Amino acid sequence: MVKWTDHALAQLRHIHDYIAHDSPFYAKRVSVEIVRKTVGLDDSPYLGRKVPELNEEHIRELASYSYRIIYEIKTSYVEILAVVHKRRDFAPEDLS
Repeated sequence: MVKWTDHALAQLRHIHDYIAHDSPFYAKRVSVEIVRKTVGLDDSPYLGRKVPELNEEHIRELASYSYRIIYEIKTSYVEILAVVHKRRDFAPEDLS
């Protein structure tokens, strides 16, 4: 099972709303693609690479468009922790 934290969902909504100012069509396309990338992570949780800033085996990331989808591998599920723009400086505090 893949679960999204409230923080990650809020980030996804913010991304959608930001893009929607210029194009509702692309806002939906980007949002759907980000969510689609997370489908099946519970079957292949090590698909993504380790987050370089953290270098922890159980915290990984996937890329979609200009965004990093950061997730944690738990015992019985995968939890999406954050969705951040690739150009943004990322710090561990961004996961809460």
